[in-house]
Amino acid sequence: MNNIGPDLQHLLRRISATPADFLDDPKVHGRGDLAVAALVHDILRQVGHQATVEQLQRFIGSHAEKDHNRLRLVALAIWVLNDEWFKSTLHDADALLSLLDKAIQQLADVCTATKYINDSDRREEFARFLLARLDYRPAGESITQATDRLSALSTTERNRLLQESREAEARARAIREALAKQAAAESADKWTRE
Repeated sequence: MNNIGPDLQHLLRRISATPADFLDDPKVHGRGDLAVAALVHDILRQVGHQATVEQLQRFIGSHAEKDHNRLRLVALAIWVLNDEWFKSTLHDADALLSLLDKAIQQLADVCTATKYINDSDRREEFARFLLARLDYRPAGESITQATDRLSALSTTERNRLLQESREAEARARAIREALAKQAAAESADKWTRE
């Protein structure tokens, strides 16, 4: 988040105003209306990159349940990135492709595209996530402020911390059980000696 990005409120309004066409069902196995690979091709072309068939293949759905939400989030990201601020700023096709390909998958694993549009916290998380993955932070925020706010909102971070907490509790429980078992064995050994 080394670079100053656009105004966060502007991005939040843009996400809220996502056109219905960008929320259509993505094409998966010939079903659906939205050709997400074409959207990816177009945005890569805007930054001066001619996408290869291999690069676009990832944006052609092959598993209805697995790809549906991810492709809808890719379409949402492209809608946001088609803002005039991004159009004049984005020039790194590799960073853009990485964002749309791998980074969006992290969001798709934890929440639906609809929720990222309709829920205010998820909407802010989505905007901040896009900015951070492109090395930007909202205008008017320091790197620390932007990092802290994204961490506070991040569903993936919250899930990671929850998983770590569960694992720590399981380890603590195993230690307690082992200590109780050892104490019971020592107590039984003491009684058999007496």
